[in-house]
Amino acid sequence: MNLAFSLPSLASLVQGGISLLLFLLRVAVPVLAIVVAARCFRSLRLGRRREDPVMVLENRTTHAILPVLYWENSIGRSRSCDVVLRDQTASRAHAVLLRRESGWFVADTNSKAGTFVNGRRVRGREPVNPGDVIAMGSTALTLKRTADVGAPPPRPARQRAPSPAGLLFLTLLTQAMLAVQLAFAGGKFDAKPMLPLAALALLEWALYLYSMKMLGHVSFELETLAFLLCGVGLALQTGISVKDAYTQLCAVAAGVVLYRFLIWFLGDMDHAMRWRVAIGVTALVLFAVNLLLARSRNGARNWITVGPVSVQPSEFVKIAFVLVGTSTLDRLQTYKNLTGFIGFSALCMGALFLMRDFGTACIFFAGFLIIAFMRSGSVRTVSLALAVAALGAFLILKIKPYVAQRFEVWRHVWEHTGDEGYQQVRVLSYTASGGLFGVGLGRGCLRDVFAAENDLVFGVICEEMGILLAVVCVVVLALLAFYARSLASRSRSAFYSIAACAAGGMLLFQACLNVFGATDVLPLTGVTLPFLSLGGSSMVSVWGMLAFLKACDERTYAARRRKR
Repeated sequence: MNLAFSLPSLASLVQGGISLLLFLLRVAVPVLAIVVAARCFRSLRLGRRREDPVMVLENRTTHAILPVLYWENSIGRSRSCDVVLRDQTASRAHAVLLRRESGWFVADTNSKAGTFVNGRRVRGREPVNPGDVIAMGSTALTLKRTADVGAPPPRPARQRAPSPAGLLFLTLLTQAMLAVQLAFAGGKFDAKPMLPLAALALLEWALYLYSMKMLGHVSFELETLAFLLCGVGLALQTGISVKDAYTQLCAVAAGVVLYRFLIWFLGDMDHAMRWRVAIGVTALVLFAVNLLLARSRNGARNWITVGPVSVQPSEFVKIAFVLVGTSTLDRLQTYKNLTGFIGFSALCMGALFLMRDFGTACIFFAGFLIIAFMRSGSVRTVSLALAVAALGAFLILKIKPYVAQRFEVWRHVWEHTGDEGYQQVRVLSYTASGGLFGVGLGRGCLRDVFAAENDLVFGVICEEMGILLAVVCVVVLALLAFYARSLASRSRSAFYSIAACAAGGMLLFQACLNVFGATDVLPLTGVTLPFLSLGGSSMVSVWGMLAFLKACDERTYAARRRKR
């Protein structure tokens, strides 16, 4: 009798212990994610390049020392220049001193008096070496190494950044907690749902060892943040469909390969610029093929299917769009001309219009505004672009009245619970039911709603993992964009600054469209949430966009420069 009584009691005790463990894990995951994100961004901040002069310019008349801090240094009378000349005969933007893989160059920026190197007028880009004299107006400057004019002043001690291996370990611990929750999602222990996250852990360590040990990199924060988001997304997809989880895992691996390739490709700016025309033409060809062969899906013709594989070309064109927009660096200071890029942008957004992919068109337009402003510095140019976009939107609503239907439902979804507002109503309801820490992986109801794994993934995270973790994921994406902005003023090159800001801004804008669309703050546009939504093309694309942020970090190519 006692034995019969004790067995059910023991089973209940074990079940209660498992339930308590799963609850504690749901609490621990967002807390640990906050720690990882905070430590990663602290490490990124501490790892910024110090303001030490690479070279110096010595005024031959006054013997004043002017530091050369960047890979592109504007020289002129204007206070906005990197090297300011107190010379009324010099132009406001007189010349640019450039560093490339092959050495230093000077380029005249259409100045009235011209620029001279050792008495020879500069036409195009003229190579300069230490000891050469650069004349602008009545000012003559001698290019010298920093060591030739004395040692730099002692620098204050810096705080030690967190260990990259330690940050990755914390990320793996977060993913291990998610894996344990997946193992008990069916009511009893099952190790199979843990396998996708285990494979992701192997990929993370492989990239870490390759980057840190073989290539000699000193930073791994951006990769850690990306893997943190990928782990959350992969855990969510595993809870919905193990098959889709493996598809997502393959997409992450392909994205990592593209990420490493782009970092290598962007290491030589001249190399990237030589390929800009070919890349732009390839992007337009992809759009043309898409218009000819794509099948309509959810009202948009943006998917090409080859056998079992479906590809969304517009996702890959995002990378080309950023590269083409920023690879006219040689003309950044000289011409400030956007004609070519405007034409390319118009063709891209026109193709997206024909494909009815208006959400992606909005993302492209956001990237265009960022690049246009950073390249031209003209508020007038951006204002004109906004006016043209407003006119285009008005014409779209007139020509394509079905687009306006989404705006009719917007902010009135509770009046359309059975038709156009069905998805957003479910997102709002189930998000509230999840609370701070969620109901548990695999136990939500929103997963049964159409497009839960991609367009509505924010709501699924809120329901199953908790609002706190969902907010942390979105904040990480936002901080990536703000980090790109902080790098812009300290980057070694305007090329990297513009590319990083454009990529970071497009990622943030895409995240806003997804989150705000799912929660009825904005009309639902059907774009994915970066690193989290199911979608192979999207996953590969966002890893490619992350490469622009990595290239902007001064530390990325430091090991290669030390070997020279």
